[in-house]
Amino acid sequence: MNSSVPYNNSNRFDWVAIGLYLGIVLFGWLNIYAAGYSEAHAAIFDFSQQHGKQLLWMGIAFLLAVCVLLIEPKIFSQMSYIIYGVVLLLLVVTLFVGTRTNGGQSWIDFGAFKFQPSEFAKFATALVVAKYISAIDIDLKKFGTRATLALLVLVPAALILMQHDTGSALVFAAFLLPFFREGLSHYILLVGLLAVVLFVLALLVNKYILLGILLLVCLLYLFVWLSKRTSKHYWHTALFFVLCSLFTLSVDFTFENVLETHQRNRIYVLLGKVEDPRGVGYNVNQAKIAIGSGGFAGKGFLNGTITKADFVPEQETDFIFCTVGEEWGFLGCVVLVAAYVWLLVHLITMAERQRSTLARFYGYSVASILFFHFFVNVGMVLGLVPVIGIPLPFFSYGGSSLLAFTLLLFVFIRQDADRNALI
Repeated sequence: MNSSVPYNNSNRFDWVAIGLYLGIVLFGWLNIYAAGYSEAHAAIFDFSQQHGKQLLWMGIAFLLAVCVLLIEPKIFSQMSYIIYGVVLLLLVVTLFVGTRTNGGQSWIDFGAFKFQPSEFAKFATALVVAKYISAIDIDLKKFGTRATLALLVLVPAALILMQHDTGSALVFAAFLLPFFREGLSHYILLVGLLAVVLFVLALLVNKYILLGILLLVCLLYLFVWLSKRTSKHYWHTALFFVLCSLFTLSVDFTFENVLETHQRNRIYVLLGKVEDPRGVGYNVNQAKIAIGSGGFAGKGFLNGTITKADFVPEQETDFIFCTVGEEWGFLGCVVLVAAYVWLLVHLITMAERQRSTLARFYGYSVASILFFHFFVNVGMVLGLVPVIGIPLPFFSYGGSSLLAFTLLLFVFIRQDADRNALI
């Protein structure tokens, strides 16, 4: 295409993505209103309540979305390193002046206004990694490239982990999927899956797992001997045993010194090592009761008895999905899940039609981050994954998360609108 194509000729916004965003946000607000509903605060514009505050954040988020759509997309890529640097600075500042909430020191207070930099770190990282990986001479097979990409992702994740916000730090694992799309070896994924398996087994069977690893290595040596491989393969097998053993032995230290006490207990409950329905397992137990009580069609809007009795803590934020299950039933849950799946699949389709590596990688990053949040949030409410305290995108109560997710999504929608112009 001729580079002289006027900029404004490429203004074609994806209204499917915008429509799904608006639908999820509005449905989320209805459930925030339902979760905190009381006759004393039934007014929609009661800004002393969470539903009123969320309405204000929705207005700001919609204004932010419009502003992003009016900005030339090149500005975001040109400013990517500056945005990334500012967010890293805010993460460092949070370590010193941040307010501790629910065990994590991840908020900066400005009077009545609270700001969570870690929510914007995902956007900044997606933008800067997309900028770096789109450079002409970047080769994912080179060690230097991999090391740089790892640093760009791990530095903000480490700063967030230092704030004792393990859930938000784990979200950065979502960047593996965009890396694979750009050609990263699938062996990295296999190593990651092996690490997860070893971690779980080390918690379940402790040091006896080393015997299993040793048995596996013996089988590998037998295979190498029977297939008459070179001595190099013997050394690789020995190295495999050493690395797996060191990782397994480090699990106890990591589990005891990195994770908070309540996070360790939640993992033990999930693995079945601890039964604590009135302690760390209380939230999940009550959430499942609320969802199950909704039946097929739900109890009706504002008619959730478990919701009204405040049996489920954090029901407007991390456990908002159980409000959907109780008041809207199985049908409401299916509709909400279908909306998220439709949005995620559509974002991948949008990413694949991009002409630039930057927009394609950024699009996959957006889809991966949203998928991680969606899967883990719904999974922890249903008791399928440990409770790590991350919001349901566009749906949970919270100004920082809504603004950050809105910015993350609409920058990509703006990039997609300009996909037919040379970047």
